[in-house]
Amino acid sequence: MTDPADDSSGLAGRILVLDDERNIRRTLRMVLEGEGATVLDADTAEKALATLQRSVADTLEGGPVELLLADVKLPGMSGLELLERLCELGGGAPPLPVILISGHATVSDAVRATRLGAFDFFEKPLARDRVVVGVRNALRHFKNERELQRLRARLRGGSPLIGESKPMKALLKQIAKVGPTRARVLIQGESGTGKELVARAIHEASDRASESFVKVNCAAIPRELIESELFGHERGAFTGATGQKRGLFELADGGTIFLDEIGDMDLGAQAKVLRVLQSGELMRVGGERPIKVDVRVLAATHHNLKEQVAGGEFREDLYFRLAVVPITVPPLRDRPGDVALLCRHYIDVACQENGIAGKPISQEAMDALAAYRWPGNVRELRNVMERMSILSDAELTIEDVPEDVVNAGRARPARRAGDGQLGALLSELFTAIGHELPAGGISLKSLREAVERAFIHQRLGELGWNVSRTAESLGVERTHLHKKMKLLGITRGGV
Repeated sequence: MTDPADDSSGLAGRILVLDDERNIRRTLRMVLEGEGATVLDADTAEKALATLQRSVADTLEGGPVELLLADVKLPGMSGLELLERLCELGGGAPPLPVILISGHATVSDAVRATRLGAFDFFEKPLARDRVVVGVRNALRHFKNERELQRLRARLRGGSPLIGESKPMKALLKQIAKVGPTRARVLIQGESGTGKELVARAIHEASDRASESFVKVNCAAIPRELIESELFGHERGAFTGATGQKRGLFELADGGTIFLDEIGDMDLGAQAKVLRVLQSGELMRVGGERPIKVDVRVLAATHHNLKEQVAGGEFREDLYFRLAVVPITVPPLRDRPGDVALLCRHYIDVACQENGIAGKPISQEAMDALAAYRWPGNVRELRNVMERMSILSDAELTIEDVPEDVVNAGRARPARRAGDGQLGALLSELFTAIGHELPAGGISLKSLREAVERAFIHQRLGELGWNVSRTAESLGVERTHLHKKMKLLGITRGGV
């Protein structure tokens, strides 16, 4: 008889096993590693959550976790409570498949787990075949979902909005609120910040998501053609109008039209757009009868429309019609914590699109990229990461970072101890770890190393310089801690 768990593909994936019983963890590790999986383990939900948070942020050594096997009954936070926390982390659904394990499960536990998005539910005692088949299905589901997200992003002509910073979380919250409504939205922000991605996200969050999303670059259409492009024309309306043409507003009927760079539209076309917004009707160039359309209008600009209104370059009545809900996309320099996430994402995108094997990036290169101000915002970052991915060897290093990016980052003025709240905070921090803040300021890399060195040294001292216990308390692997100690020059008796 064929073993139902037999599959030549094995279990190629990274799995986190959470159970307070050591024997259960050991048994699952033997079974899963025997099938080709990489297994991490934890004995409390709190430790598992810390690992998964690093995994979602793409800072976990060895790569992200692709599946969680978690016991329901645990000391402290339960497996179900952990699943709830993961739903919060994933924005409503867990960011990876979760299989719950229990020897005393109730019907209410199973129902609650299903509602929270658990992929499967194993009962103790565990059957090897049941575990292998269930895990294989969950890993396939994770890989299929990840590939589907990638394909959807490519079909949209861009990428999902990426970021864990406070400004990005606020932006995503605004999108979630305004998306399901019919409200018009004015998206403002510098060039390259991702205004079109925001518009598409709003459209996809609406009840029009299955209908057309029509993008119009108002700055790219010649002034004499914009009315014909937007509203269409009848045959013979002007020289060269050899047939009837439907305009972009008609093509967007039932869906969404995105008027990009609306600030570059001339006043005559503005008046026609205003008429459509007021009446829901348009008139083709050369037409005699109005045409009813149902279109949601989103607009974007890098200009300050209020200043344009004051200067007579933009109609005030149109501005108020468009800016029912104004949304500002933050520039990349205001969310530096997202640079690492964006870099890793666009490295992956560049490698996939150009048929290149995935490449890691060195910390020194990442520090240089994080120090740069990115005047061209996310668009500039994507171009730089694609160039580096193509021209680099097996790893992206500091030598692959464009010279102008490195030099601009080095040229940024350092913060001094007296420079406002940040300077005061740094001074207090350095005093706490037994150092003085250098008078000329400090680089991001030096700050991180100083804090890590003092923190690890203190924790080692608290645990009698037991490296294994210290690594466990820090949530890192023992070999990783040894490497970190060597890198930071940490020795017993000194920082």
